[in-house]
Amino acid sequence: QVTCQSLGICCPDYKEFCLQISPYSGSLMGGKTFRIFLLSMATLKSVFNINRFKQKIKTSGYVAKDGKAHCISPLLYETGFIPFEVSTDGGLTFPYSGTWLSVHHSKVSDAEKCTLVNETKWQYYGTPNTDGNLTLTWTHQALAATHINIEVWGYQETGDSYSENWLAEWKYLYTLARGIPNIGKFSFTPVPAKGNYSMWDFGILRITPSSYSDGNIPSVWSNEHALAWHLGEDFRNDPNAWATAKCMEWDRKEEKLPNFMEEIIDCPCTLAQARADTGRFHTDYGCDIEKGSVCTYHPGAVHCVRAIQASPQYAAGQQCCYDSTGSQILTHDSTAGSTPDRGHDWGSPPFMKPPRIPGFSHWLYDVISFYYCCLWSDNCHFYMKRRPSSDCRTYHPPRAASAFGDPHFFTFDGLNFTFKGQGEYTLVESDLTSLRVQGRTQQAHFPNGTGAQVTGLSAVAMQENSSDVIEVRYSEDLNLEVLLNQKIVNFSEQSWMDLKGVFLHSTADQNITVMFSSGSGVEIRGSGGFLTLTVLLPEKFMNRTQGLFGVMNGNTEDEYTFKNKTTMSVHASPQQLFEFGANWAVENGTSLFTYDTEFLLNNFFYGEKHNASFLPVFFPYEDPADPLVKEMVLLCGSDPFCRFDVLTTRSLQVGSSTRLSHQNHKLLVENLKPVISCGWLDHPTNGRKNGTTYLLGSTISFICNQGYELTGSKERICQVTGAWSGDTPSCILRTGLFPFKCYKLTLKNHYHKQGDLSI
Repeated sequence: QVTCQSLGICCPDYKEFCLQISPYSGSLMGGKTFRIFLLSMATLKSVFNINRFKQKIKTSGYVAKDGKAHCISPLLYETGFIPFEVSTDGGLTFPYSGTWLSVHHSKVSDAEKCTLVNETKWQYYGTPNTDGNLTLTWTHQALAATHINIEVWGYQETGDSYSENWLAEWKYLYTLARGIPNIGKFSFTPVPAKGNYSMWDFGILRITPSSYSDGNIPSVWSNEHALAWHLGEDFRNDPNAWATAKCMEWDRKEEKLPNFMEEIIDCPCTLAQARADTGRFHTDYGCDIEKGSVCTYHPGAVHCVRAIQASPQYAAGQQCCYDSTGSQILTHDSTAGSTPDRGHDWGSPPFMKPPRIPGFSHWLYDVISFYYCCLWSDNCHFYMKRRPSSDCRTYHPPRAASAFGDPHFFTFDGLNFTFKGQGEYTLVESDLTSLRVQGRTQQAHFPNGTGAQVTGLSAVAMQENSSDVIEVRYSEDLNLEVLLNQKIVNFSEQSWMDLKGVFLHSTADQNITVMFSSGSGVEIRGSGGFLTLTVLLPEKFMNRTQGLFGVMNGNTEDEYTFKNKTTMSVHASPQQLFEFGANWAVENGTSLFTYDTEFLLNNFFYGEKHNASFLPVFFPYEDPADPLVKEMVLLCGSDPFCRFDVLTTRSLQVGSSTRLSHQNHKLLVENLKPVISCGWLDHPTNGRKNGTTYLLGSTISFICNQGYELTGSKERICQVTGAWSGDTPSCILRTGLFPFKCYKLTLKNHYHKQGDLSI
């Protein structure tokens, strides 16, 4: 067990058989060399030659000149922690094991990839006004070689869609450059690829040492991209016609495929909702307001999000984009609008087969087709017809519950109370998905403290169904730690991890977000020596929760429900609330926490789950003569939780953190308020409309073209019922007028060489 290390009770050869590696992650494309630590020298002198991933993908390992064992990651068609084993007897036995984190290719750092200088030029090469040299750069130290090869690889998915024989394949096509110096830069003038290779229009470049001939070898990959630069003469001679034919072919194929639109989640109505619903939506890295809103594929948008979970049957994805006013952009109104995806960009478990391959299925079905129809030709209406935006009429925001400070609880239904117990408690659990979120509170001590009995959240552990168990905690030296199945996780290489039944994300300032398959989300951050926790639950959890965060049903009267289903008045005293909290203490048999120190074992595993002898201060005294009170009033104003925590901890810093957490919770609840949408409105034939916002109170006005007059409503307002006011407008021809068109005629002069005569 991993806890044996910190407890000092491991078997002597634990570290030899449970391997530690560095680096611990790399692209799913493979080719990343990692070192294996702590194999004994006696072992290394034997035949170290085979590594096996997932008990079936075999690769070669080697011992370097410095005597260190190394392995090279293979090409994988999935993300997440992949088990691997090491054999030192030619593959007869595999006694040594570890895990390798396979990462979505776009989430790998730029330093690990080669760079397509002016990537747009690469992907438009051969279209009008795009020619000349292309340049590729890379960190030459990434490959221990004096000379390198540059290869072109293509991606395809073969077989019948949504069948067992639907297969994904990365295929080596040809070598672009062979035996060139490894100086970190290569420039060339592209020529059409020979033979059938020019038929591959989506792929990637790989740089490898020239000394290797074949197999799983050290590699540096480029970004996946549209291979315009190597397409054939038919593309270069008339890129618009070539792309139009491809667009039409894609459109015909789409016609025969199942309609995935019916099962994807609707978009949030506003940018505020989209950024607040962190259990179900996450920033689309291609359009991020935090990074300057560089939205190449969605000009006019300031931020896009993607649904975290793929749709259940077809593994499709949802994308939602918003403008500077916070309104959703729809493809009916603009090519910058949100477009759903037949293949979820991040893939989906169990991966391995289309359309669940991370990144690449999405490219094949949703991105290269965008090049065909929208970027290389003027047929975007075909693309938008197959990828129309979802509006937000059926979107229901989640409910939020929070805990922070000394500790204060805000339930899903909006009730708040303070429970200062010491122990381990069920914050929320649900029989809907076997969701469990547990919190540990510990006594805290502050430099200016008076010995008052102060507790705060020090650890939160959670699991849903049979997912991995995630725990976030303060260590004994007050460092924030994240544990995955009792093992401390290192975010030094990756901030996003695809795990079993759960996604895990950490920001640079250690805000931890846990996203479960059900759409429930948990956010945790360190704050003034205590943890601040927020739990977000979708509407389907209504009437299916219990614990300290209460019964989520919109009714505060049953918020204080005990395990035996009896309830207590919402006007209960702090002493009674102390009894309510104690009732929700967890038991060792159901605890999700890790007990890997003597302190945790003695105080929480062997000790009481609720420390009945710990008596907190229920009503801190506010002494007018206390000099701290004046500073407290200036800091806290009327915030009762800030004032409470300053008085109990004697710390303005804690009070400030509590005040900020309280403000953040109120803002979150405000951002998650339901918004009424009346749905998209079209303009009338032979007319136009003003306005592209379709939420409560929005007004859309209509104008007819010259020669036509409007019948129906000149403007329509989105009403509280979710319906538009007025009647559908029409533009009809004015009485006595006849429609006409202008034509430009061109006559061919067959008798003279002067050319065309235009009338």
